[in-house]
Amino acid sequence: METFQFESYDVYKLASKIGELVWQLTSKWNDFEKQTLGKQLVRSADSISLNICEGYGRFHYRDRKLFYYYSRGSLYETYESLKKANNRKLISEEEFKSIAKIIKDFAVRLNNYISSTNSAHSKAASTKTMTPSTPGEAALLSE
Repeated sequence: METFQFESYDVYKLASKIGELVWQLTSKWNDFEKQTLGKQLVRSADSISLNICEGYGRFHYRDRKLFYYYSRGSLYETYESLKKANNRKLISEEEFKSIAKIIKDFAVRLNNYISSTNSAHSKAASTKTMTPSTPGEAALLSE
């Protein structure tokens, strides 16, 4: 089966792993717990990798970066939801500490990935030698 390039990136793999870990935790909860905190937690955890994918699929670096920021926001939302689950005794202290460590380590990787997106754009912009020949081209190049 053919895969997309982003599927080989560690940042994507780790984001997907967080989503799967959260699913495993919440699938054991009763209906009330699933309907309240559970759904929100699963959505935020899944959104981490989904926004990485969507950002990767965007052409313009600003769009990419925006979706990577959304991913980071979902990561922090997931962390806070897990804290609530721990406080409400829906997950054990050990489960919380284990996934919290993964999330904190991943946050550093995601921030580095976002920075690399900025760096790649800066390098590309500084090596541009294209000169616009029409006002329309000038407007496109200034975006």
